[in-house]
Amino acid sequence: AGGEPVAVLSEIDAVFESGSVTLISGPTGVGKTTLLHLLAGLLRPTMGEVCWGTSVVSRWHSNHLDRWRRRVGIVFQHQQLLMDLSAGENVLLPLIPRKLPLATQAATVEATLRQVGLAEKAARSTAQLSGGERQRLALARAMAGKPAILLADEPTAFQDDAWAERLIQLLRAERNRGAVVIACSHDPRLLQGNPFDQHCRLDQGRLGT
Repeated sequence: AGGEPVAVLSEIDAVFESGSVTLISGPTGVGKTTLLHLLAGLLRPTMGEVCWGTSVVSRWHSNHLDRWRRRVGIVFQHQQLLMDLSAGENVLLPLIPRKLPLATQAATVEATLRQVGLAEKAARSTAQLSGGERQRLALARAMAGKPAILLADEPTAFQDDAWAERLIQLLRAERNRGAVVIACSHDPRLLQGNPFDQHCRLDQGRLGT
């Protein structure tokens, strides 16, 4: 309190294309989560702009930003799941504003949970799931609405090698349907085999390739 403001990110100049998947790596505390929150419209930049095509999203008023956030799926580092709801209900939440037919919502929830290996646990309380299962549930919730932008913060942190590889495949599948996919991680397994279209490193607040 009372100290000078600290710049978390500085001189970020990046373009993320539709139909691409980008890995942003870097050590803990360099601003990866802050960058994702800026892209998601959860934070406003103190300088510079966040744009989607020709639209300057970072200048939009709050009610417009709410509509923007419906186009964004985000996997938070700490999941941000509702523990008193079931796994299926958590995945259902982003579908409700879209006013889809109930049968379509139910089919989407079931199919998305199946992708992350949780179809048999749809009715189970989220609080009863393991840490790895909750992380996969967070990805299912982010994917359910087929967002234009999918942001994933440390998506493999609680996964074994097999599920880490499966989650990479799911991110690439989102890329293949035309989404902008950005994953932030310092997991060395995500650097192996070059499974991403672009790899950027965030260090000392600056993003480089």
